[in-house]
Amino acid sequence: MHARRLRASLKGWGGVGAMAVVCALAVAFALLLPHTQPGGDGSTAVGGRGVAEARQAKAATCENPQDQSLPPSNAEGDTIAAIKKRGHLSVGVDQNSYRWGYRDPNSTGRTSELEGFDIDLARRIAQELLGDPDLIRFKAIPTNQRVPAIQSGQVDMVVRTMTITCDRLQDVAFSAPYFLTGQQVLAPNSSAIKGYDDTLADKRICSAAGSTAYDNLAADLKSGKLPASADISTTVPNQLDCLVRLQLGEVDAVVTDGALAASQAAQDPTVELKGDRFTTEYYGVAMKKDADDLVRRVNRILADYRADGGWKESYDKWLSPTLGRDSESATPPTPRYR
Repeated sequence: MHARRLRASLKGWGGVGAMAVVCALAVAFALLLPHTQPGGDGSTAVGGRGVAEARQAKAATCENPQDQSLPPSNAEGDTIAAIKKRGHLSVGVDQNSYRWGYRDPNSTGRTSELEGFDIDLARRIAQELLGDPDLIRFKAIPTNQRVPAIQSGQVDMVVRTMTITCDRLQDVAFSAPYFLTGQQVLAPNSSAIKGYDDTLADKRICSAAGSTAYDNLAADLKSGKLPASADISTTVPNQLDCLVRLQLGEVDAVVTDGALAASQAAQDPTVELKGDRFTTEYYGVAMKKDADDLVRRVNRILADYRADGGWKESYDKWLSPTLGRDSESATPPTPRYR
């Protein structure tokens, strides 16, 4: 059965064959970050019980995390000055997410450049900060290493389908939101799974470690919203690995952001989205907590990017084919600042 599914999946954008190419590239180009013990939100698990309780209490009082960013400004401070002195912007990205941040294995060029919706945004930030979209160095970062990469200073920012959450706001600063999405279920076309409901009973579900998808699965399993027999033990460093495991029959379903799931369904016509999104989430650009000047400047850049049509142009190029021109995600979120 696995062999038949693999042969069918190869008819898509690249199926397992393309996955192998992309995964190989990931090994070659991935950033080797220090080994840390990631917490559930992708942060480094440091501190004792008192710290954990304080974090939980602070997170419990947080509402609308997407509205907590600083107002836009063109003013420059120490963080931007250091970037300009260095001469390039360092950005953590994904290189495995189709149409978001990826290297096209079907490229006819001599080299396969990173491209996608997040890559366009990162280049726009470099253009506005340094006057050249190519004065940028991309570093491939696994899902569960996004926060440590920022905290350690290995990157100036992360532009990698990263959801703004209350927990993460305790470890990093975020820009205003630049994309609206929500969690959805991805499963084989032939599966009896109907969505995020009782049809997940006795099913093996894959999610990325350190992702909001896993956090939601764990919380819902504990609360009883998810069937007790659902198996959520399969986690992977990068979301693409879940699609590969689904293709191999090692899991029955994937839970991830609907925007990412739609791109994965476009890669493999043997899988599809099941049901509607069951959360509302917003992507933001993540930066160091004390980099106020950079946060404000990125918010200014995002405001201009929305106003001058750059955001819409990028959406139409990369995401409209999978999400549609009339999707609720086809319009950039309206920012609200603290």
